[in-house]
Amino acid sequence: MSSLAQSDLVCFSHLRWRWVYQRPQHLLTRAARDRRVFVLEEPEFAGDAPSFTRESVAPGVTVIRPSLPVGTGDVDGVTLQREILDRWLEEDGVEPGTLWYYTPQALPFSSHVQAALTVYDCMDELTLFAGARPELRLLERQLLARSSVVFTGGYSLYEAKRRLHSNVHPMPSSVDRAHFCAARTLPRDPLDHAGIPRPRIGYSGVIDERLDLDLIAGIADARPDWHQVFVGPVTKIAPSSLPQRPNIHYLGGRDYAALPDALAAWDVGSMPFALNDATRYISPTKTPEYLAAGLPVVSTPILDVVRSWGADGLAHIAESVETYVAAIQASLAEDASARLAKVDRILAEDSWDITWNRMQAAMSRAVARVA
Repeated sequence: MSSLAQSDLVCFSHLRWRWVYQRPQHLLTRAARDRRVFVLEEPEFAGDAPSFTRESVAPGVTVIRPSLPVGTGDVDGVTLQREILDRWLEEDGVEPGTLWYYTPQALPFSSHVQAALTVYDCMDELTLFAGARPELRLLERQLLARSSVVFTGGYSLYEAKRRLHSNVHPMPSSVDRAHFCAARTLPRDPLDHAGIPRPRIGYSGVIDERLDLDLIAGIADARPDWHQVFVGPVTKIAPSSLPQRPNIHYLGGRDYAALPDALAAWDVGSMPFALNDATRYISPTKTPEYLAAGLPVVSTPILDVVRSWGADGLAHIAESVETYVAAIQASLAEDASARLAKVDRILAEDSWDITWNRMQAAMSRAVARVA
């Protein structure tokens, strides 16, 4: 794969690089160890003329941010994004060896770009998210037809996609063990937690339609002596819709570097997900992050969590307020040393480096297949 590894990788992403540090950042920074990586974000709308900016965000990684005139419609938007893409590729002398897609919505303005390898890293079932555009399902079929290899962010998503493509590989999101294991020895009361009593039941991640707000409120009412802490940005739902209680605390977003400080302050890692279309295929990255940080985990019955972590006894699974409260109580009482020993054995075989190496091997085979 040496020639491909030395060529440029161009990624089309619906996620802002500086929003939440997650799967794309972990993988693409590793890709940039031996090639130039460019990430083209979705456009912003400002001013009266199309333009773009460049930002170096990590060694070898440059983010391209297109800007379209305010009021640009869908048809004109595709035309202008294609023009921006072509102008940027020419100006920077980019010759893509790999096209890497996180969103099928980039296909209408990028389908003319040629590369030796096209990758669809399907980290979520975007068609089931709130506000998904109706044409997204058709665009995904077209992207699948063009892709040399398809990766999925979890096993349930793999099962949904493998019948649509002949070269699909489950690549569940991994964990930066050293980063999150640091939480085990960090101070347990950072400044923004110092006034919050224990036990603290923590959640880190995006706060959106995937969370079960009734469950969160029910836990708060059932155990007013427990305090639920939420760290992450609120998106796609109104902040006013979030349950408000004296023992529920919304602390806002955190830089990735600061997440271990927050996790060090908690007694339980919580994943109170709703069971709806948006969570049908998710494989939460926070599960191994909580575990690496030394926290017991309680989750609603998300399929990938049940299979990968519940079956091993590393995640307590519950759905109703009553069973969720009981699961938290059990996790608070469990033998932490025995849990950590088991966690460390399992996570020793899991890392972003291992995941990236597996992806590169699959990419290499895909290139050889068409050579």
